[in-house]
Amino acid sequence: MAADSRKKLVLVDGSSYLYRAYHALPDLRTKAGEPTGAIRGVLSMLRLLVTNEKPDYFAVVFDAPGKTFRDDWYPEYKANRSPMPDDMRPQIQPLYEIIKAHGWPLIVETGVEADDVIGTLAKQAEAANIECVISTGDKDLAQLVTPHITLKNTMSNETLDEAGVMAKFGVKPTQILDYLTLIGDTVDNVPGVPKVGPKTAAKWLAEHGTLDTIVAHADKITGVVGENLRNTLEWLPKGKQLLTVKCDLELPYAPATLAASAPDTAALLGYFERFEFKGMANELRAGAQSPLLSSEADRGVAASVPDAGTNTATNPSAPAGHLPYIAGEAGQSKKPRQYKTIFTDAELDDVIAAINVAELTCFDTETTSLEPMLAQVVGLSFAWTPFEAVYIPLAHRYPGVPEQLPLDTTLAKLKPWFEDASKAKLAQNAKYDEHVLLNHGIQVRGVAHDTLLADYVLESHKPHDMDSMALRFLDEKTIKFEDVAGKGAKQIGFDEVDIARASEYSAEDADVTLRLHHEIWPQVAQDDKLRYVYEKLELPTREVLVRIERNGVLIDAALLQKQSHDLGLQVNALEQKAYEAAGQPFNLGSPKQLGEILFGKLGLPVKRKTATGQPSTDEEVLTELADDYPLPKLILEHRSLSKLKSTYTDKLPKMVNPHTGRVHTNYGQATAITGRLSSNDPNLQNIPVRTPQGREIRKAFIAAPGNVIVSADYSQIELRIMAHISQDASLLDAFAKGLDIHKATAADIFGVPIGDITSEQRRYTKAVNFGLIYGMGAFGLASQLGIERNAAQQFIDKYFARYPGVAEYMQQTRESARAKGYVETVFGRRLTLTDINGGNGPRRAGAERAAINAPMQGTAADLIKLAMIAVDDWLHAEKLATKLIMQVHDELVLEVPQAELDLVKRVLPEKMTGVASLRVPLVAEVGVGPNWDEAH
Repeated sequence: MAADSRKKLVLVDGSSYLYRAYHALPDLRTKAGEPTGAIRGVLSMLRLLVTNEKPDYFAVVFDAPGKTFRDDWYPEYKANRSPMPDDMRPQIQPLYEIIKAHGWPLIVETGVEADDVIGTLAKQAEAANIECVISTGDKDLAQLVTPHITLKNTMSNETLDEAGVMAKFGVKPTQILDYLTLIGDTVDNVPGVPKVGPKTAAKWLAEHGTLDTIVAHADKITGVVGENLRNTLEWLPKGKQLLTVKCDLELPYAPATLAASAPDTAALLGYFERFEFKGMANELRAGAQSPLLSSEADRGVAASVPDAGTNTATNPSAPAGHLPYIAGEAGQSKKPRQYKTIFTDAELDDVIAAINVAELTCFDTETTSLEPMLAQVVGLSFAWTPFEAVYIPLAHRYPGVPEQLPLDTTLAKLKPWFEDASKAKLAQNAKYDEHVLLNHGIQVRGVAHDTLLADYVLESHKPHDMDSMALRFLDEKTIKFEDVAGKGAKQIGFDEVDIARASEYSAEDADVTLRLHHEIWPQVAQDDKLRYVYEKLELPTREVLVRIERNGVLIDAALLQKQSHDLGLQVNALEQKAYEAAGQPFNLGSPKQLGEILFGKLGLPVKRKTATGQPSTDEEVLTELADDYPLPKLILEHRSLSKLKSTYTDKLPKMVNPHTGRVHTNYGQATAITGRLSSNDPNLQNIPVRTPQGREIRKAFIAAPGNVIVSADYSQIELRIMAHISQDASLLDAFAKGLDIHKATAADIFGVPIGDITSEQRRYTKAVNFGLIYGMGAFGLASQLGIERNAAQQFIDKYFARYPGVAEYMQQTRESARAKGYVETVFGRRLTLTDINGGNGPRRAGAERAAINAPMQGTAADLIKLAMIAVDDWLHAEKLATKLIMQVHDELVLEVPQAELDLVKRVLPEKMTGVASLRVPLVAEVGVGPNWDEAH
């Protein structure tokens, strides 16, 4: 039979697919909390594989649960494997059913491994003159490669034939088993020769040919590895036996019986709807011809679908200036994409005319840097009709680069549209693009939508990057930045990317963002609460954050340098004390050495172990030990001061922007599920306020000459929110009277007048007040207060007896969260709790604690955002020179000219407390000083 007429068998290592998909994709879940990432990932790879390979025979092979014959040979086989993740397990059976519904043969053989089934079928296929492709990421199966058996890794797009095996491993396929026996397999817990790695194994096999010959000459191999080899000779036959893929199983089917059958479309549609695979479901509903069916005609249809990544360079028939349709992993979209690169003034004029009349236009910038205050434009993309987009290259630079439109002239032409608030605009993370254009003197106005924020409001617990959203809402795999610019040390700047490839990437960004908007916005708009959070909280907050980030904050670099020196002395002194407590010098930054000292030499009790079985030395463990032993306390102090030094006193002076002379943080608006902002580069929210060293660092945040720092924060905001939500009469009364809430609570619990409450009683009650907000139980309270658990429980019981409204709120919230799968803030922000009805016991308990706390944290986050918006509006309406320069938790920090100080001190708290009417009064406390520490 001629080679070109051979039939093809494709065998899929399903277990390899499952684990790789689970770890490669984010934690995707349905609205009901069902995990779907592994299912989606495996299906995407299978659909792509079938489309590309067009097999005549096909099977997906999984490991069966339970022991195999190798466990009988060697009880320690795979003994070090971690247990299957809890949220992977419930995905397996549905995945099996979906595979079968596609018409694909599914094989799960008990007592053997999937590798053995694959090996047997591959060898049978070879004997029957059938080509075999094994799709796997498992290097063990390279021992099966022959001229008619190849490996394909769908995730890395790597194909291993005989030459590929040699290039990758440095040995022939016939030597792979000997190679694996020498190096061992840590995944399966099969030891090799100690200290023998891939290079040594390949070298020995190149010299000697086989393992048997190496063993025969073991006495001539010198050095430590030679000695290790001789010490391992007795083990090697067993190791080789364990690593040998068994190819002679007696199976009730043969390769030629593994033809796919017609899919059960009704069953598939049910699964796609259940797991919210919208693109796949739409494909079935539309009755579109699928490239995944079994007949020759169907495979012919599949062959006409362009491969992912096709561009005009490799497809000369594509229209000039346009990029063809790029298939997602499953070829979901049926409409060809029309992407155009703009090179002429006439084409630019056409774009400007189109966006000026478009109802909504998505724009995206490609830049020289990820640092928003420093980034310069390299190119711009626009999309106003789904599946169509343009890219305007402006500053690409590489040998042979085509002539581009001039940067400054083009931006000047586009500036009126960008600055026209009546032209509705859309972006993904518009804040970054606004900064970039401000660097060129363009003030973007009219940003009506931001897909990052819309998705954050809709599903705060999901990832909000465009790639993840495209997979979730459009069932499309997008081009990633690394795909066009490389990664690591080999990554190039976007200005060095080939314009054709850059156009493909950037136009897709604009197009996909526009299509994501059409998917996400209707879901937000139909819910009045979510729409309010999106339109009245998140979108205006983004505008305020742009101004805060550009304002930046002035720092005293000389003071920080002195603090850095002082911290260095303190760190060195702590090291010496730690050496004395340990009885020897050691590396304080090494968990291994620290563990050996704490739990070996000093014999301290092991509190917890790491995933690898070693005693944990994390902060929580050290904190537990610090009450009774000196060394853990010293380690904690050393870590804290070292972090302050490296993160702040050493780093902040280097982060001063050369153009502004200030430090500019970046606020993450779509990070915490509660709605709180994050701060990074630098993180201004983690500078401790309760330690002397932290306060010293805050002193370095200063006002410009003629100005002062003003700090305003909400007083006991989460307790006030608890009183509002729970409607507990006693709490409401205490806040209404303006009492010290902790003393008032202590007076109620201890049954004494508020004036007689001791500092110790207040401390106990404060711990309960704040602890209950965070769902703390008796164990946590006992640990915090250093009392017996029974005493802590009695204290909590007294608290709930006195404040029954709080107890009722907590119980109702748990029940509501279990019923809905989410909780809400006072303003309607939805906080999804994926583990409230799933996961293991600790995760469910954590979800219940979050259910109690999240409405308070989230409402506090909503309030500070409303305050930012109100204060910013006031400053601009009054044309004041005062600037908002930081937002930290429940605090706003401003830089205020002396001439405006009295006005700001009077109006600022009014603006902050006037943003909402709760059942208790809001209180904002204002402080003033030359630096942040003195103002707080």
